[in-house]
Amino acid sequence: MKKILILFVSLCFCVTLFAQKKIKVACVGNSITYGYTLPDRETNAYPAKLQKMLGDDYVVGNFGKSGATLLNKGHRPYMQQEEYHKAIDFAGDIVVIHLGINDTDPRDWPNYRDFFIQDYRALIDSFRVANSRCRILIARLTPIADRHLRFESGTRDWHDEIQLAIENIAKYAGVQLIDFHAPLYPYPFMLPDAVHPNVEGAEILAKTVYEGITGDFGGLRMSPLYTDNMVLQHGKPLTIQGTANAGDRITESIAHQKQKVVTGMDGKWSVTLSPLKAGGPYTLVVSSGKQKLTYGNVLAGEVWLCSGQSNMEFYLNWSATAKRDVAKAANDNIRLFDMKARWRTDAVEWNASVLDSLNHLQYYKDTEWTVCSPQTAGNFSAVAYYFGKMLQDSLQVPVGLICNAIGGSPTEAWIDRSSLEYHFPAILRNWTKNDFIQDWVRGRAALNVKKSTDKLQRHPYEPCYLYESGILPLQQFPIKGIIWYQGESNAHNREAHEKLFKLLVDSWRKNWEDNELPFYYVQLSSIDRPSWPWFRDSQRRFLTQIPHTGMAVTSDKGDSLNVHPTHKQEVGERLAVWALNKTYNYKNVVPSGPLFKSVSFKNGAAYISFDYSEGLHASDNNEIRTFELSGDDQIFYPAKAAVVNGELKVWSDKVKEPTIVRYGWQPFTRANLVNGAGLPASTFRSDVK
Repeated sequence: MKKILILFVSLCFCVTLFAQKKIKVACVGNSITYGYTLPDRETNAYPAKLQKMLGDDYVVGNFGKSGATLLNKGHRPYMQQEEYHKAIDFAGDIVVIHLGINDTDPRDWPNYRDFFIQDYRALIDSFRVANSRCRILIARLTPIADRHLRFESGTRDWHDEIQLAIENIAKYAGVQLIDFHAPLYPYPFMLPDAVHPNVEGAEILAKTVYEGITGDFGGLRMSPLYTDNMVLQHGKPLTIQGTANAGDRITESIAHQKQKVVTGMDGKWSVTLSPLKAGGPYTLVVSSGKQKLTYGNVLAGEVWLCSGQSNMEFYLNWSATAKRDVAKAANDNIRLFDMKARWRTDAVEWNASVLDSLNHLQYYKDTEWTVCSPQTAGNFSAVAYYFGKMLQDSLQVPVGLICNAIGGSPTEAWIDRSSLEYHFPAILRNWTKNDFIQDWVRGRAALNVKKSTDKLQRHPYEPCYLYESGILPLQQFPIKGIIWYQGESNAHNREAHEKLFKLLVDSWRKNWEDNELPFYYVQLSSIDRPSWPWFRDSQRRFLTQIPHTGMAVTSDKGDSLNVHPTHKQEVGERLAVWALNKTYNYKNVVPSGPLFKSVSFKNGAAYISFDYSEGLHASDNNEIRTFELSGDDQIFYPAKAAVVNGELKVWSDKVKEPTIVRYGWQPFTRANLVNGAGLPASTFRSDVK
């Protein structure tokens, strides 16, 4: 009995000792782990902040070495440093590794990239030898900003190649992958020297590691687009996704469907539903343990994103047809998600609080889905409203409209950072000074942020900004397509815009993982701005350069002095006929006015063929006007035009041997050619490809 008592006491003592044993966390890395550039690094480096988050049950060791490479043939191999040996002796129960940044040096990756995976595996194995039960987390690299001196000479590309290698290692070495890149990437001000995070950035890294270790991602969360009254895309498998704590069991149910899934180690979960039948109302329920999110009055229908600058933002209340249409806008089958800016980019200087919010991408107001009514529609986009109304009337299914347009915004603000870094890095550098960006845009931004002392102060017009604040938060919410009205803030440089617009479309299609995502846009209208004829023509040519696009012509609805013409019903409906014809296969609907196809010159005249040319005539029953001809000298003269056997004959007594024809080639044009559907012809110049 005495022996049993002694054994019991001894066992209790051992259990107590075990219970009191702290979990050791070894943070292995380079200067970013060490805390280089941080004030009071002992307190502010991410391992120190991690210690505070984990609490007294853990002991966190900082084994960072400035300048260290992962490569053993690199210029400063980590495994040859004193910090490595200390980390081995520490024998951590958990090892967090962030190495590879310094391997982007031209002395390293170009020469020894073939050894990276095996060297990383050897490092991992060495910690497993030191503690056979250790748990290992490896981190995707923190960003390197485009401001880095070697960014375009190799660092950008090598950084991405190393990321892929790290993902490979995580997959095959049986370690947990955490992401140090995505949380910092949209916040360049957190990388003051282009490489090392500031104190706030270190806090984010600590939080990332904390989540990876504990699996605590803050519980069940959904995109802000999930609210009562929302519209979910019908007619195709529907993906619903969110976040929760690692390993949580998620149950999702709607319309007699129930799906279950387990949250991954990264806190993410996703379920794919069978196509929903258009209509409703439905109730969507998402639950995890005691947490339950219920969304009522949900409809299934067609969801469209409506974006651009002020002419898309332009309220129905301001339109020429407001008095007639606002009062009868009530329609339960149209739902609106209206993303409005917290601060308009008016001619004002923003205070410190606003500037800080901008840096943290807190630009849009919180909002929710609402039922279309005179009250909600009146302050909603007029173009989007008329587009959605025509779709709803024609399709007889619910329509959801998401509007995130921002007045004055340039195209580059809507493109993801990676696309610009690879395909247009020059526009990122010193953006408030470079000539790719319109003077007005730069001037307005400079005024708004005049009170800022931060050299990396952000602004809604900055390249990437609206993508990061207005597209990423949508979290790939399923949509049918996009309508776009923008260009006024890029019309000074059509050559730059031609590159930017293609990047924009590609960027959004990549985000939604749909290479055929419909993208219908508005060609700029008419105004007395000299660059607009060339810009309009470049927009016309996108139709043949970018698949699955359509263009609404609006040159007949312009205002010579006002960049915001008030006739928005026609614009929205011209976008809608593109969608009806191309997306919904309504072949009886003519999607466009006449679009220049080809021209032949013979007998002193130009004979022009158009797409969508049936019923060519003048909209006002007068002579067809604004055609011009030139010879090889490119001196243009007014010309007459008439429909002959389905073609348009254009001639001028002053041009005996014409070689070029153009139409509506005035900033503010009174061009009047339409087709049988009453849709206007696009302005064009025949010799521009």
